[in-house]
Amino acid sequence: QVQLVESGGGLVQAGGSLRLSCAASGAIFSINAIRWYRQAPGKQRELVAVITSGGSTNFADSVNGRFTISGINAKSTAYLQMNSLKPEDTAVYYCNAPTGFGDYWGQGTQVTVSS
Repeated sequence: QVQLVESGGGLVQAGGSLRLSCAASGAIFSINAIRWYRQAPGKQRELVAVITSGGSTNFADSVNGRFTISGINAKSTAYLQMNSLKPEDTAVYYCNAPTGFGDYWGQGTQVTVSS
């Protein structure tokens, strides 16, 4: 099993930055990729960014050029760096790790961007 714990969310003004962390534990060796999703009130959960174990990355069009993603480092932590934040980035952000045993999710961290 894999356990994921997100942190780093908070309230920030538009144009600001936040760095979200995803601390992984357990069978980290089995993780194939790290994905970040977000869910705004009344909306479906959407994929924001993904990084594979090989280092390939992909971003949603809405965040491309503003967000960067890093994979699990020596401290067993992955990051989502969010710059030039907009009010429409307000959501609960979730870390997800697909493995050979199944998908694992963190509890989410709230990001609120004020205008």
